[in-house]
Amino acid sequence: MTFQARGRAVLLSLLLCGAALPALAQTPPVPAILATPEARDIHSYAQPLVARVTHVDLDLTADFANRKMTGTAALDIAAASDAKAVVLDTKGLIIHGVTDAKGTALPYILGKADPILGAPLTITLNGAGRIVVSYDSAPDGAALQWLTPAQTAGKKSPYLFSQGEAILNRTWIPTQDSPGIRQTWTARIVAPAGLKAVMSAEMLTPDGEPVAGGGRAYRFKMDKPVASYLIAIAIGDLTFTPLGKRTGVYTEPSVMKKTANELVDVEKMVEAAEGLYGPYAWGRYDLLVLPPSFPFGGMENPRLTFATPTIIAGDRSLVSLVAHELAHSWSGNLVNNATWSDFWLNEGFTDYFENRIMERLYGKPRADMLADLGWSDLQAAIKDAGGLTGADTRLHLDLTGRDPDDGMTDIAYQKGATFLRTIEKAVGRPAWDAYLKAYFARHAFQSQTTAGFVADLRQNLIKGDTKLEAAIGIDRWVYEVGLPNNAVHIQSAAFPAVDALAAVYAKGGGAPLARWKAWSTPERTRFIASLPRALPVERLATLDKAFGLSAQGNSEIRFVWLELAVANRYAPATPSLEAFLTDQGRRKFVAPLFKDLMAQGDWGQPIAKRLYAKTRPLYHAVTRQTVDGIVK
Repeated sequence: MTFQARGRAVLLSLLLCGAALPALAQTPPVPAILATPEARDIHSYAQPLVARVTHVDLDLTADFANRKMTGTAALDIAAASDAKAVVLDTKGLIIHGVTDAKGTALPYILGKADPILGAPLTITLNGAGRIVVSYDSAPDGAALQWLTPAQTAGKKSPYLFSQGEAILNRTWIPTQDSPGIRQTWTARIVAPAGLKAVMSAEMLTPDGEPVAGGGRAYRFKMDKPVASYLIAIAIGDLTFTPLGKRTGVYTEPSVMKKTANELVDVEKMVEAAEGLYGPYAWGRYDLLVLPPSFPFGGMENPRLTFATPTIIAGDRSLVSLVAHELAHSWSGNLVNNATWSDFWLNEGFTDYFENRIMERLYGKPRADMLADLGWSDLQAAIKDAGGLTGADTRLHLDLTGRDPDDGMTDIAYQKGATFLRTIEKAVGRPAWDAYLKAYFARHAFQSQTTAGFVADLRQNLIKGDTKLEAAIGIDRWVYEVGLPNNAVHIQSAAFPAVDALAAVYAKGGGAPLARWKAWSTPERTRFIASLPRALPVERLATLDKAFGLSAQGNSEIRFVWLELAVANRYAPATPSLEAFLTDQGRRKFVAPLFKDLMAQGDWGQPIAKRLYAKTRPLYHAVTRQTVDGIVK
C-alpha cells in the first residue's frame, strides 16, 4: 500500500472503532464533518485529519508564450501533534522545490501518477506550519485554457481562463483539492502588458501594479473558506460595466454593450434570492462572460460567476442560468458538497432555488415552464443512466474508481430538485422555506455530506413525525435507484397547447408562425422537442424556413433544432451544425450533438470525425474529455 493508502486505512479503522484521534497542535481545528467516514474523499490524496491546508497564498506569473503558470504556492498547514508530513494533490505540475516559511528546504516525494487523480505530493513538515512550493503548471494542464487572439471576440489579444470543478485545480495549484477541505486564499498574479487579471475573490488592485520587465501584478483576497475547486482565474482584454450597487459584468470590450444589456436584472436577482434564503454573504456578485470555448453554461465561482456567451440571446430569455449560478452562492458555495458523491447537494438544491428566483422575478407561468422542461430532462437522464434500475439514478453516487465528472448528469440537478419539491409539497412552502433559510445559516461556510443533510432534515424539519417521514420517503429518494412514485411533477399550463400544435404539424398541418412569434423560449424549445424524431424532408424544410431555425441566434432553440435535424439526416442543416459546433464549446450542446452524429452510422460518423478533428483543439479539456469518449 502507498503512504496515502495506509493513512486512509488507519484513519478509517480509527473512526469505525471510535478511537481517539491525535489532538491538533495548531488552529483552526478540523471541521467535524471531516471526522465522519462518509466524508472520506476518494478523489483526493489528502489526509486532513493528519495535516490540512487552511490557507493558500499564490504568487504566479502567467506565461502565455509557454502556456504555463509559474511561481509559488505558500500553504498554511494545521497538523496533528504527531504529524510527520502533509499530502497535497497535484496533476502534471513540475515541482522545483519546497521550503518552510524561512526558506529552509523540506524533503518531498512526488508519487506515482493516477490517470484520474494525478500524483500525491508528500512533504515532510519538520515542524513547519507554513510551506512554500515552487512550481510550474504544464502546458496541457486541464484546468487552464490558453486562447489565441483568433479564439476571442476581439481577435487582438490572447486569453486565459480556468475551470476547476471537479478535480482540475490540482493541475495549476498544489493544494488539497477536495471539496470538503475549505481554504481561504490570497493571490498575486502577474499578467502581460495590456491584459487584466480577474479572480473569484476581492480584487485589491483593480488597475494592477507595474512590474519589472513589463506587465502588471494584480492582488486578490478571499477571506472566507471555500472549496479549492472554486479558486478561479481569467486574464484577457477585459472591461467592466456596473449593473447595480454590488453587481457588474466583465467581458471583452467588443461585446460589452450587448452583454450588459442582457444582464440588467442581475441586481434584482440578488435581492430576490436574499428575500428567499437570507443575506448574500460574499460582498459583490459580478459575472465574467467568457469566450465561447468555456465548457459549461456557468460556473459559480464566489464573487465572480464565469458564464458562457451562449446565454446572450438578445432578448434576456436565457437568464435563468444566471439565477442558477447566483443560487450557488448559497447552495454550493456557502454550503457545499463534502465529496463528489454528494454532488446533488450542490446542484439539486441550486436547481430548486433557481426556479424559485425565476418565479419571484418573472412569475409562476415562466417558472413552471422551466420546471416542466427540467422534468423532461430528468426522464432523458434516467434513460441515459440505464433506466429506472440504473445505479447512477441514485442521488448519492458510488464513484469508486471513476472520474467525478461521471456523476455530473441531470440526475443530480433534476432528481435533486424534484426531491426538494416533494418535501415542499409534504410540509408546505412556509415551513420548507423556513427550514432552508435556517439550514444555510446553520452550515454557513461548511461542507456537507448526504448523510449530514438527511440527519439535519430529520432533526430540524421531520422532528420525529413518522407519518411525514413515510410520506416523503427520504432514504428511498437519496439512496435508491429510480424515481419514487411520489415525485412532484410541475406541469406548465402553457405546454399542452404547444404539444397539440406540434402534433398537428407532425400530421401535415401548417407551421404555427403567429403562435411562434408570441411564444417564449421555453415554449419554442418545447414545440421542437415535441415533434417526432422522424419527419419527412419537406416538413423539416418548411419548419426551418418558417422559423429561421438554422440561423437561430438563441442557442437553446438552435440546439433542439439541430438534434431534430441530425435525427433525420437533414443535410441542409449541416452547415448550421458545423458552425454551431465550431463557434462554441459548451459541453451541454457539443457532447449530445456529436453523440447524435455518431449514432447516425455512415451518414453521421464521417461528419463527426471530420468536424471533431477541426474543433477538438478549440475546446476546453472538460469538453474534450467527454467528446473523446464519444467520437474516438
